[in-house]
Amino acid sequence: MSSISLRQIKKSFGGLTILRSIDMEIEKGEFVVILGPSGCGKSTLLNVIAGLDECEGQIVIEGKDVSGLEPSERGLAMVFQSYALFPAMTARRNLSFGMEIAGTPKATVAEKVAWVAKLLQIEALLDRKPAQLSGGQRQRVAIGRALVRSSSICLFDEPLSNLDAKLRAETRVELKQLHETLGSTMIYVTHDQIEAMTMADRVAVMHKGKVEQFAHPQSIYEKPASLFVAGFVGSPAMNFIEGRLDGSGRFVTGDISVDTGDYAFEEPWASGDAVLGVRSEDISVVDCGAPRSIPATLAFTELLGADALGWFDCLGKRFSVRLGIEAARSMRKEVGLRFNMATASIFSKATERRL
Repeated sequence: MSSISLRQIKKSFGGLTILRSIDMEIEKGEFVVILGPSGCGKSTLLNVIAGLDECEGQIVIEGKDVSGLEPSERGLAMVFQSYALFPAMTARRNLSFGMEIAGTPKATVAEKVAWVAKLLQIEALLDRKPAQLSGGQRQRVAIGRALVRSSSICLFDEPLSNLDAKLRAETRVELKQLHETLGSTMIYVTHDQIEAMTMADRVAVMHKGKVEQFAHPQSIYEKPASLFVAGFVGSPAMNFIEGRLDGSGRFVTGDISVDTGDYAFEEPWASGDAVLGVRSEDISVVDCGAPRSIPATLAFTELLGADALGWFDCLGKRFSVRLGIEAARSMRKEVGLRFNMATASIFSKATERRL
């Protein structure tokens, strides 16, 4: 296992800045997911760590500065989105080829191939070529090829994006179990927040070339550090209301005033423009006119199986509220919505950072 330090990492292509002064400390044995929308720089950051792209700044692996080293000298293994298997070789040869080129003794090669094939349950597939394998099977071979290098660090660049939903969910569980078995340091790039929330020890949420928040998945969900993180993480997206803090402990929007007494401000609050964010499960449906409620009109409901979503028109916006199935079926048209301010989020409109 190895630790990784990224210090003031910057990357530009011509006049376009891709990475903006990124600092990260990744601990030994961590499963870190880099999460963000397309174009945010997450794959570029992974390529920089691997040595496939040059950059400004310093990359330190287990106390050694590797910034100027070639990819082959950094002791990393990488799994690509496209699998990158040799089509004319069997799965066995795809697994062994790198070791053979490096001059690894045949007995060691055979031992490592047998080990990884058993670990990934691909023993029956070793004599098939990639064209004879399903997408999930190809991905296992690609992961196996990385593992036989016995590297203490594995990099994954959206490895599940080409799989269907069912197979993606199954492989996600297998990867997490694989990490627990091996204890390797793993860095995993994805735009899929479900993968990030279920697999990671910590998640780095990226936006426009910088890391907006680097924390435990549940911390990111419950206490997003910025307006972008709050809107990007979570399905359905967080409900937002623009207004202002009035200086007396209330959030005011139009003629509606919400008491913020239950909210834990991270810094002393003051008056000013702000954005209140509330997740769908933190809104209660109450009788119209009930204390501390805001009038709302039911637009439609979505039955999701185990629960449901109600969509309400409120304050000129459409709000999502998570409901029980029976409540969704019997929901009245005119209701009141009550926010749980203890679990809400408030952001400065000027800085878009959490208050």
